[in-house]
Amino acid sequence: MSIAITSSLASVAAANSPSSTASQQPVQQTESQPTNVPADTVTLTEAQQVYNLYNQGQTVPQISSSLSLPVSTVNNYLGITQSGG
Repeated sequence: MSIAITSSLASVAAANSPSSTASQQPVQQTESQPTNVPADTVTLTEAQQVYNLYNQGQTVPQISSSLSLPVSTVNNYLGITQSGG
């Protein structure tokens, strides 16, 4: 069985809307959920970050600088080889 995220969010939004009855208590956050970690985060590998920046139009030196990686590592992730000559 699958649940569509939009329908779940819509029902939560409807329950918490200002137009709902005033007798409802405010939703309290449980202690088991950390408050400083977003639920929808994804950690990308260095290679994925390099691909994303390259596809956004950044040059190899810019990617190298922004990710604190050697140019040779960025070239390796992108499959760029240096000609010997």
